[in-house]
Amino acid sequence: MTTEAAEDRYPRPVVSAAEAEWIWRLLSVQALENGAKPETVRLAVIVGLARASGARYGGLLRCTMGSLDLDAGWVTIEHGKHRIPRRHGLDAGTILVLRRWLLVRKELCAELEGSIPDALLLTVHHTHDNGVTVAAGLPITRQGLVLSWRRFVHRTNARYAARRPPLPTRFEQVRRVWDT
Repeated sequence: MTTEAAEDRYPRPVVSAAEAEWIWRLLSVQALENGAKPETVRLAVIVGLARASGARYGGLLRCTMGSLDLDAGWVTIEHGKHRIPRRHGLDAGTILVLRRWLLVRKELCAELEGSIPDALLLTVHHTHDNGVTVAAGLPITRQGLVLSWRRFVHRTNARYAARRPPLPTRFEQVRRVWDT
């Protein structure tokens, strides 16, 4: 899908390909730094997988550990409401970020009692659900991804204020650049 076609269909403006790649570079570099926050590493994985596949949040949330083959350099993502599986190649940068995430993920799961979730994307903070504390390391929800993206956007927009245009608060405006 071309950028013009996406702009015609989607009411919010899609970022340019250069802007989307800037976001990817920023997150991937931050994710590989020593002492990177788990949320930053997870967000770099989300952007890297969206870049490789054009997948929406739903497809990314359905990714499991079995969906990845980092040695072969691919991921299988179930796309759309019919959950059609498609295999997507991963570039070296995305594989590096995924390997870093697997280390972070292992640390998050170490605190869990019982079986380890098969979901690729997990929560990185203890959360609260109706007054009950929920441990980190459990499968993340769509709303969790939305909030994580918005936190990144607000931090980045504040950091680069007056030096570059603000990033969109909806990940969809970035993802559509990579829609395959």
